[in-house]
Amino acid sequence: MILGIGTDLANIERIAATLERFGDRFRNRVFTPVEIAKAERRADTPGTYAKRWAAKEACSKALGTGLRMGIAWKDMAVTNLPTGQPVMALSGWAAERLAEMTPPGHEAIVHVTLTDDHPWAQAFVVIEARPLP
Repeated sequence: MILGIGTDLANIERIAATLERFGDRFRNRVFTPVEIAKAERRADTPGTYAKRWAAKEACSKALGTGLRMGIAWKDMAVTNLPTGQPVMALSGWAAERLAEMTPPGHEAIVHVTLTDDHPWAQAFVVIEARPLP
C-alpha cells in the first residue's frame, strides 16, 4: 500500500550559487557527512547536492509534512547501495513521522529516484507499507 508520494525539482545553478555564497554553513546545515563526502568526490558537485536537496524536499512531501513540524534537513539522508541505487534513510522526527504513518503489521519502505539534466535536478519519493511476514 502507498503511504505517501512526493516529488521536487531543484535548479542546479541556484544550488551552486547557494554553495558559493554560504559554503560550509549551507552544507553542514542541510547535508549529512556522508552526503557531503559523496558530493565532493563527484565531478558535478552542485548537481549532486541539488539531487539530494530535491530528494529531501520530495521525502518531506511524501511524509505529508513538507519541511515543517520539526523535520530537520539531516533527518532525511540519501546514500547509495553498492549498485549505485539511491536509498533514503530517515532519522529523528522524520523517522517518528514514518512510524506514525505505518499501519500495524507493516514495514515502511522509502523508495527514491534521482535524475538531472542541467540546469534541473529532480527527485521522486514513494513511501510503501508492506505487510510483515
